[in-house]
Amino acid sequence: MDAVDVSEHYEVTTAEETPSLLSIVLDTNPRAWAALADVLPLSRAIANILVFVNAHLAFSNANQVALIAAHLDRAVWLYPEPPRPRPRTVAVTDESGDLSMQDASQPAPTSANKYAHFARIEAAVLAAVRKLVDKTSEADLAATTTQLSGALTLALCHINKAAQALCSPVANLEDSRKANASNAPPGLRGRVLVISVSDSEPSQYIPTMNAVFAAAHAQVVIDTLSISGDPTFLQQACFNTGGTFLAATHPQGLLTYLMFGLMADTEARESLIAPTHDTVDFRAACFCHGRVVDTGFVCSICLSIFCELPEDAECLTCGTKLALGNYGAKPAVVPRKKKKKRRIVNGNSREETGSATGTPRP
Repeated sequence: MDAVDVSEHYEVTTAEETPSLLSIVLDTNPRAWAALADVLPLSRAIANILVFVNAHLAFSNANQVALIAAHLDRAVWLYPEPPRPRPRTVAVTDESGDLSMQDASQPAPTSANKYAHFARIEAAVLAAVRKLVDKTSEADLAATTTQLSGALTLALCHINKAAQALCSPVANLEDSRKANASNAPPGLRGRVLVISVSDSEPSQYIPTMNAVFAAAHAQVVIDTLSISGDPTFLQQACFNTGGTFLAATHPQGLLTYLMFGLMADTEARESLIAPTHDTVDFRAACFCHGRVVDTGFVCSICLSIFCELPEDAECLTCGTKLALGNYGAKPAVVPRKKKKKRRIVNGNSREETGSATGTPRP
């Protein structure tokens, strides 16, 4: 029929956008933010982060966001909000005398000059941060450990749950295997952005690296913006997951670092030149004392690291007997061979053979 009516026929296809889930982990260490109060207060940092969140959501209606606070002794959800109790309805009489049912648990209406979704996120984050600060007591300030591993675990669980919610159910196990073996595009692009203001805590090394390996296995990228401190373990997290590590030399330009360095998702980075970190600190923390060491003893079974030889040379993790071999022995010195001297005879160099006379010529 195409040859008869001489008309061009086009196949109309629709392509759905792949949603991008951005999980932001905010380090809320009170001591670190108190040191940055003159340069970047926490309130201004949260305002800049909310602008960055709004920009991420404005790229696509399918994009999602989650915010988690890594506090001293716990990890707290900032957004999404926890599920509210069952709504309670009240009867209200309008001007005509009729009864209208209203939900008493719904928040007050927001301003018409602000997008409702942005206003809802802003209100939830500010309320959660205010509640977190009010619950922080003087006894909590004695702790110096930031629960970064717990916040990373929450972010990974949320990404996994959101990805499973978008996937269609499979009929049986065979279809599930075929779906996993195929090269189909992922139903959700998830990434984690850590905004760090404190040093890496050696006691958090093991749970943090477990979360990093889980993220690498799930193909979830971990990005880090270090405002202050030395986050050694986060450098390794960015390197292992293919993420971006940025060290903010000017903390007052937080929004600039976020918008120009960390706005692009994993798909857009394939067409861009992402910032790179030249030096990565690959030092690890020992399992016995929690010290960051350059050299140590490694168990060949469970790969546990020890700064000192354990008692009775037994691994503290799996109980394997550690065989040190010739550790500590002096290396054998091999005598150096003497090279034969070369001397010049009639303009030609030759090795000395030990004979006093030269080779006779014909």
